[in-house]
Amino acid sequence: MSNTTIPANTPEQNRFVSISDFKDCMRWGGEVQFEWNNVSYSITHIGDEQISISVSFKQETEKIYDTADEVLEYMVGSDRLRDVITKVTVLDRTI
Repeated sequence: MSNTTIPANTPEQNRFVSISDFKDCMRWGGEVQFEWNNVSYSITHIGDEQISISVSFKQETEKIYDTADEVLEYMVGSDRLRDVITKVTVLDRTI
């Protein structure tokens, strides 16, 4: 029996091509790790209803939202996520 290795996606393959792409990912329960201006952020889901976003490993920065539109208002540094979601470096992404 042989083993097959599946390489990880590149940041270019993981990136969001539009706000709708991001919203679809959130609607389907996607989890995302991304970087913006050398700061790493994490987006996870809490149950079936809420979405958590924070600076990675900094619990005090966590904000919890009910919709993807609300998440897009989160400030990543001095930028609103909505304005940069197609420009961030997506390090890991489900869906």
